[in-house]
Amino acid sequence: MSDAVQPTAAEVRAAAEAIKTALDRHLAAVERRTGDDDPAVYEAFNELASAAEEYDELLYERYDEVTPFEIPGSEDTLPPYTGPEEPNALSVLIRRDYAVVEPQRLLAQAQRVEAVEEDGATASAAFDAAAGTVHGALGVLFGEFEPDEIASRHKEFGLEEGDSTLWVTAADEAAEPGEWLEAPFESIDPQRVVCRFDVSAVFDDDSDDEDLEDDLGADGDLEPLDADR
Repeated sequence: MSDAVQPTAAEVRAAAEAIKTALDRHLAAVERRTGDDDPAVYEAFNELASAAEEYDELLYERYDEVTPFEIPGSEDTLPPYTGPEEPNALSVLIRRDYAVVEPQRLLAQAQRVEAVEEDGATASAAFDAAAGTVHGALGVLFGEFEPDEIASRHKEFGLEEGDSTLWVTAADEAAEPGEWLEAPFESIDPQRVVCRFDVSAVFDDDSDDEDLEDDLGADGDLEPLDADR
């Protein structure tokens, strides 16, 4: 990393002070806790984890040093589940990130879709209007293909996969048709998350290899995995 983008010594010092403040707040919240699921303790915990992560990053960027802190992953920071024991309805929330690495391939694929749906001059005009730009082409492709199909064929569309996450949340009853469409991700209660599954480029590939070795039986065949894995 060049000196131009390195954090200053003052920024590292400020991050260290932020940890001290977060530690005091966390201890105070613990001392005043009202129960096992006290939201004040949960909030103070997250603030402390965030401050420690920020300090760790700045310390490494400035001085090439690390801390002994183990920053909890996102699954560890979810609050305790407080939803129904036997949910009558579920919502499945999926986020997949992509980078547009080949815009021309993306535009060409959108043009093919438009050419199938329209003919002759109409197809050309429709492409110019709807798929002549990257954001327009994305609209054409995501309107034509299911998200799972785009995920499996992303390279064909000039996309590169990034992180992804899937949340399964519990509900007392199913929402009325059209009830949440205007703001589908506005009111997610993390305490109703039944389970979640994350895929990230920052995970250590070596640990994946170790997990695979653990799952192999003595004869080299894969053994069944637990449902929560």
